[in-house]
Amino acid sequence: MKRALVTTCMALVCLLAWTPTLDAYLKLGTRVGTQLVALRWNAFPIRYFVTNRDVPGVTAQQVRDAVGRAFGTWEAVPNTSMSSQFVGFTSATPLDNNSISVLGFVSAPNLDRILGSTSFTYDVVTGEIVQADIFFNSTFAWSVSAGGEPGAYDLESIALHEIGHLHGLGHSALGETELRAGGRRVLAAEAIMFPIAFSPGSVNARTPRADDIAGISDLYGTDTFRRTTGSMSGRVTKNGAGVMGAHVIAFNPASGHMVAGFTMSQDGSFVIAGLEPGRHLVRVEPLDDAEIDSFFDVTLNIDVNFRPAFYERLVVVPRGSTATNVEVRVVPK
Repeated sequence: MKRALVTTCMALVCLLAWTPTLDAYLKLGTRVGTQLVALRWNAFPIRYFVTNRDVPGVTAQQVRDAVGRAFGTWEAVPNTSMSSQFVGFTSATPLDNNSISVLGFVSAPNLDRILGSTSFTYDVVTGEIVQADIFFNSTFAWSVSAGGEPGAYDLESIALHEIGHLHGLGHSALGETELRAGGRRVLAAEAIMFPIAFSPGSVNARTPRADDIAGISDLYGTDTFRRTTGSMSGRVTKNGAGVMGAHVIAFNPASGHMVAGFTMSQDGSFVIAGLEPGRHLVRVEPLDDAEIDSFFDVTLNIDVNFRPAFYERLVVVPRGSTATNVEVRVVPK
């Protein structure tokens, strides 16, 4: 089995990581020849250890409890098939070069914008994840309080985000930030996989949103999920040519849910799965207010030189099938 390692991170004000992506969705992937293969676990339960190390305000047992709740939140998503197992405490840290999956605190003051990081070992042919580590940066203040604690980051929220990565999810761009001294502050996010954390004291990111649920279900959904949801596919074009890296948002006005993806090829094509059947409004926007390398390999030719645009009509997503030929035409800025 040929294996490789990849790392992705949760940022305080920006992301400093390489994130391989697949199709137009929130999934991590690896290239096999000319094909992209999703990274995912094939064997369950996911067996993990927790580093037996306390940090100010959080004991190792509290880490184990918060991590267990976060795993449980993902596993509770309806019509999915996932499971995990806490094996025990260990003296090993997430950065040790070993063959076990370890979650725990590491002091990394040099990573002054990184709250947490997830590293994978995966089969480069099949995309199967065989081991993963998550570290939380103990340089920052942390809390496991049910209602949050002023000045401290919520461990369960960050664990939920990182465990999303551990399962194979990439980042979502469904969020709004504002510039401030030293970086950006999150005003709102429609996905816990948004790459910038809420401010210290917030517990707003403990519950997966529609975008997160669609992503995890696309990876681990059961036949019931496939039968009861739908998808859409299409292209984003500018002056007749495809647009790569466009952010495509499907909004269901009946439920208020948003699920999004990206165009991930030179021809501007996209696919968004896990959608509720019914009418959707489709909006396309450039990633011109984000760190591009939070979402894409920096070698890709991402186009941000266009104006936001809406598809000319509502898209009716069929149950158990795909609405096709959704072409959104954008114009240069």
